[in-house]
Amino acid sequence: MEEGAEVRNKQVIFKDYIKGALKESDMYVKTDTTRKLELPEGAEGVLVKNLYLSCDPYMRLLMTKRDTGGVFSSYTPGSPLTGYGVAKVLESGNANFKKGDLVWGPKIPWEEYSIINNTESLFKIEYTDMPLSYYTGILAMPGMTAYAGFFEVCSPKKGEYIFVSAAAGAVGQLVGQFAKWMGCYVVGSAGSEEKYMTHLLITSLGCALEQVKLLKNKLGFDEAFNYKEEQDLDAALKRESTLTLTWRLIVSDRCFPEGIDIYFENVGGKMLDAVLLNMRTHGRIAVCGMVSQYNLDEPEGVRNLMHIVSRRVRIQGFAVFDYYHLYSKYLEFVLPLIREGKITYVEDIVEGLENGPAALVGLLSGRNIGKQVVVVARD
Repeated sequence: MEEGAEVRNKQVIFKDYIKGALKESDMYVKTDTTRKLELPEGAEGVLVKNLYLSCDPYMRLLMTKRDTGGVFSSYTPGSPLTGYGVAKVLESGNANFKKGDLVWGPKIPWEEYSIINNTESLFKIEYTDMPLSYYTGILAMPGMTAYAGFFEVCSPKKGEYIFVSAAAGAVGQLVGQFAKWMGCYVVGSAGSEEKYMTHLLITSLGCALEQVKLLKNKLGFDEAFNYKEEQDLDAALKRESTLTLTWRLIVSDRCFPEGIDIYFENVGGKMLDAVLLNMRTHGRIAVCGMVSQYNLDEPEGVRNLMHIVSRRVRIQGFAVFDYYHLYSKYLEFVLPLIREGKITYVEDIVEGLENGPAALVGLLSGRNIGKQVVVVARD
């Protein structure tokens, strides 16, 4: 496209701060905006064409007005959503980037073309033999999150017992595979939000079933279950023994008869409470997120905290950007595993920016199978 041309710039706009579950109607697609394909004179940023956008659970947190500082800053109503994504540089006012470079980063607006002034947050893509969509997932923030949370925070040892919640998502599927690569026993839970209209309920239950099959049959987890179908999460994590009418003892191993060494926490709420009952002495919990709490006005309390003391459990929250200095080390670790077929990465890809709102809602309701990606353009 000719430099300096004025083009249509489709956008996904965030309407206003929300309470409860995200709906497609909380966003809208704007098609009447345009952008001139050139940087303002003297600009030190980059003009980019956006290619792939990442749907991530943390985005729901940004849709609630927050008056205090911290890790998360709220979206601005009436402006495009922003998140992780992959883009192609069309023009650069920064010496670190040139026209044609491919980049990924955390502040990519949900639109077709953008000017990014904060170039310090951008990573140049060096390994173009990988699918570009991987730079929204395994080769970007979710991959680094899994790597840092599991290896740096949890310090795993071969033979340990690992539990991963939201295990069919972008991060969880990698944590489980990293643990198997280390020689650990791994169980994952998956589930779908069922507080939707009846015609969506069947879809949600079907996705949960597919997620469980994915974990066991494709990703190599030792065991998996749909936590939405479990009446007693504590029992689901333990060994269940039942006596038949003929007084024959039937023993069914359900996940962790001897307890959990490492829990990679993505869900929170009742799941965390059940896990605390099943942690082994000197266990570790890496708190990556708590997606079950994001739609609640009043977060659920956790009752079994005394088990942290009695079993000397270490719980640590972490944020991925504290570990980006390890990104080169992570690539050295994961690229050979991908190329040798030792790691499988599952993506759920939708085409078209206009389908982004539905994809994000689907992610937050558990209807995705793997990493949720929105394709804006493929080149």
